[in-house]
Formats: sequence, structure tokens, C-alpha cells
Amino acid sequence: MTTTLEETSLSPEMQNLKSRLKATWMAGDYGRFARYLEPGAIAFLDRLKLQPGARMLDVACGAGQIAIPAAKAGVAVTGIDIAANLIVQAKARAAADGLTARFDEGDAEDLPYPDASFDVVVSLIGAMFAPRPELVASELLRVCRPGGRIVMANWTPQGFLGQMFKAIGKHVPPPPLMPSPLLWGDEATVRSRFGTEVSSLEAIPRLYPLHYPFSPAEVVDYFITDYGPTNRAHAALDKAGQEALRADLQAVWRDNNRATDGTVHVEAEYLEVTARRAQPR
Repeated sequence: MTTTLEETSLSPEMQNLKSRLKATWMAGDYGRFARYLEPGAIAFLDRLKLQPGARMLDVACGAGQIAIPAAKAGVAVTGIDIAANLIVQAKARAAADGLTARFDEGDAEDLPYPDASFDVVVSLIGAMFAPRPELVASELLRVCRPGGRIVMANWTPQGFLGQMFKAIGKHVPPPPLMPSPLLWGDEATVRSRFGTEVSSLEAIPRLYPLHYPFSPAEVVDYFITDYGPTNRAHAALDKAGQEALRADLQAVWRDNNRATDGTVHVEAEYLEVTARRAQPR
């Protein structure tokens, strides 16, 4: 892959971190993993109320869980993700459905699109994981047309995923160069990051339904197999560490499980952010 100007300006430490993050999101099989996330994803997409022909950029699009249904509804979709294998999956899904959606491998901190290219720029639990949030905010704003919308869904620090990441961090500490991705789920932080470049910003806490037709222990195994961050954390540990991580994750799922029939149903809090890019002065 061609080295970009942005990459050449990185410190060796940041280059290493970004390489590790890319490997993390290419680990497991997020396309398979995301199938159980579809009900919450479709609810998020429906609230966007996109019109046919609207130009939408899906940042950290994965295998196209909202980009594909948006394209089916006539939206002019572009998706971008750092994980090359997920872009391959998204392109294959679009081709199988006869869709003209565009999918690119790329970085949320350095989007390869001209200024003001899109009517709406969205990120469903994705751009929050890039290591330099100030660049993410700047890029989301730059590629959105003045008056257009930026819509994000970000896990909150106090919500279920915040608890899960805390359990993982107890065994595999997060990278010191990187601020917590969960800060994107804090309204004051988000307002600070977008600043005066937006004319309005609404932040609404919502609950994302996580339903799995198997036990908490099996859910943890599923995450270890297919969800990149859990997969890589598990792989970094010795056998005793793996068993301890698995036990802690099972406890988090068990303690938050609302189902009583042997399956799992968890409500995971996220912050839905809707910002409108300010018009030029």
C-alpha cells in the first residue's frame, strides 16, 4: 500500500500504534461478529432519515452493516475502513446485491476525499477508536458540506461496553499514547472536539440491544473469536492470563444479562451525537 504524507509525518511510536490498531481490527471476523448488532444498527440508520440521492460517508464502515442497507434505500454511499479484509467483504456484499456503493480502505484521521464531499458523515461505533481524536473531528468536519450533518454513535464510559473494556484493560493495559476511545461517549468532550465548527450539536444517550441466543460464557468465546480487541487481548496473554480474562468477561456479561432463558440480552449505553457543520462566516 502506498505511504501517505500523513504516515511519513508520524513518530515511530505512533506508526507502531496505528499498525497495531489496524491488525486489531483485521483480527477475528467483524463481518460475522456484526450480524448480531444489526437490529441496533438499523435503528440508528432509520433515525438518520436519509433521502434517496443523499451523499453519505460511513467512517469505519466495517463490512457495511449500515452502508449496504442505506445503498439499498437509494443513498449515494461511500464507506471507508482501516481494515482491508472488511472492505473486501463490503465490496462483495454490494456486488452480490447489485449496488453501486463505493468502499475504500483508509484512515479516519486522513480521509481521502475533497472538502465538503458529503451531505452526511456517519460513524457507528467506529471512528471513536482512532488514536488521535482531534484529527478525527477535523476530518469529519472537513469532508462534510456546510450545513450538513455529522452523526456518531459512541460507547459511553459508564455503559456496558465501558465495563467490558475496563475488564480487558485490567489484563492488557491500553496504549499510553492513545486517549480512551470512551471519551467520545462524554458529551462535554465531544462538544470541545467539534468546537465552533458546528452550528448545533445534540447528544442523546441511547441503549444498544445486544441479544445472543447462547449463554454468557459462549458470548465471551464468540467475542474472543471474532471481535478484534478481545481477540488480540486474549492472544497477548499466557494460559493463566487467558483464563483470568475469560472469567472477568463472563462476570461482566452475567451481571448485566437481562435474559432469564439461558440466552443473553444486554442494553449497552451509547451517546448518539448529531452535529451540523457551521456555514462559512
